[in-house]
Amino acid sequence: MGIFKKIGNALKKTREAIARKIDSMLSHGELDDDFYDELTDVLISCDIGVRTSMDIVDNLRIRARKNKLRTSEDVKEQLKEILKEDFAQVPQIEIQYPAIITIIGVNGVGKTTTLGKLSKYFKSLKKEVTLVAGDTFRAAASNQLAEWADRTKTRIIKHAEGADAAAVVFDGISSAKARGTDVLLVDTAGRLHTKTNLMEELKKIDKVINKEYPSAHKYTFIVLDATTGQNALNQINAFNEFVKIDGIILTKLDGTAKGGVIIAIEKEYNLPIAFIGVGEGVDDLEQFNYNDFVDNLF
Repeated sequence: MGIFKKIGNALKKTREAIARKIDSMLSHGELDDDFYDELTDVLISCDIGVRTSMDIVDNLRIRARKNKLRTSEDVKEQLKEILKEDFAQVPQIEIQYPAIITIIGVNGVGKTTTLGKLSKYFKSLKKEVTLVAGDTFRAAASNQLAEWADRTKTRIIKHAEGADAAAVVFDGISSAKARGTDVLLVDTAGRLHTKTNLMEELKKIDKVINKEYPSAHKYTFIVLDATTGQNALNQINAFNEFVKIDGIILTKLDGTAKGGVIIAIEKEYNLPIAFIGVGEGVDDLEQFNYNDFVDNLF
């Protein structure tokens, strides 16, 4: 299945929640105040967020008068243009090698699965990949990652449960340098209930990376579950307190009508979406392309 079709399938629920309602709203009416109020409600219901939804609708209202929009197709095309212009203002991620990608996020968002899919993604690009089991806090976390390593035939560096996460990363870097690894994928704990411990651990990991592999290109991606909608923004806020986030990986996009949260993230934080999960298969993780996303949204 092609990438565009995968994204289209993943956004089916979100698209139905927006596009069909726009068609219905304009089937016997016109672009009046009631239409704009209802459109705002539709966008909010897809977790685009109140402020962002109002900004989009205000922009549309101005353009509708200027361009004399009448039909639902006119409206959808104009919405696409507005969103693409907004996305174009956010710096996009272009991964350079050798790369160290540190994955953060709360437990339950699909971090381990995402790491497995990332390893498959980079291997499909003919890159040498190593997984680092840096979540030594959660029981069986390294074993679950080892299962993905076996499934994707990827090397893994892991220590015993309770080990120093920074020490695992140190060994991962040593291995990567010795073997000429292109991508080092680092898992981390997601225990937000003990923020101080997590903050110190992430600082220590970052210090090891900077000291031991200063020539590597470093990225920190937060994994978010699309089905949680606006709660995903709360998780960004929580991690933003103690780590610099370079981009977002949004999982489970195919299981929700809340795909509009991508737009909210982009507008609220000016953060790029790095990857999106478009299905349950090992190959169902795609590098985010905002043009494809917007074209499949309406």
